[in-house]
Amino acid sequence: MQPENEPRSNKLRTEATRSALLRAARGLFAEKGYAETSTPEIVRAAGVTRGALYHHFEDKVALFRAVIVEEYTAVAEEITRSADARPGAFLDALQQGSRGYLGAMADRGRVRIMLLDGPAVLGQAELDRIDRATSASTLRRGLSDAMEAGEIRRLPLKALTVQLSALFDRAALAVSEGDDPEEHLAVLDAIFASLK
Repeated sequence: MQPENEPRSNKLRTEATRSALLRAARGLFAEKGYAETSTPEIVRAAGVTRGALYHHFEDKVALFRAVIVEEYTAVAEEITRSADARPGAFLDALQQGSRGYLGAMADRGRVRIMLLDGPAVLGQAELDRIDRATSASTLRRGLSDAMEAGEIRRLPLKALTVQLSALFDRAALAVSEGDDPEEHLAVLDAIFASLK
C-alpha cells in the first residue's frame, strides 16, 4: 500500500524539476541567447537528466516558449503593480504603467529573450498571442478605461494598443543599449498627453 503523501510528493518533485529547468534555461537564454544555448547545458545547469527535460518540454523551442510566457507574465505583474488606476486617474495609471514596463525591462536578459530572440524563435504571430494573453491586455484595458472615463479621446482601441506597444518595445530596446530611460518616459508621457 502506498503512503497517502506519495502522489503529493511526486507532484512536488515534478514541479521542482520543471521550475529548475525554467530557471536554468532563463539564465542561459538571458546570458547567451537562444541560438548559443544547448539543451545539454540547460540540463546540467538545472541538475536534471535529459529525459527530465523531454518529459516536461517537447523540445528546446517549447522550453523557450515557457520561459517567454513567464517573462511576459512578470512584466504584466510589474505594470499592474505600478499602475494604480483610480477613477478619474486612468491617464496617470497609464503613465505609471509605462514606468513599470521600462522598469521591468531594465533587465537586459529579459530584453534579449522577449524582444530579440522571441520574434526570431517563435515568430511575431506567436509572440502577439502570448502578449495578448499577458501584458497587452493590461495596456488595452488601461486605454479602454481612459476612453470610457473621457480622459483620452476615442480612437480604434486595437490599433492604438498595437502602436503604443511597439513604442514601448522600441523604448525598452533603446534603454537596454544605454539610452536614458527618463528621456523615453518623457516622450511616452507626452504621447499619452496628446491623446486627450
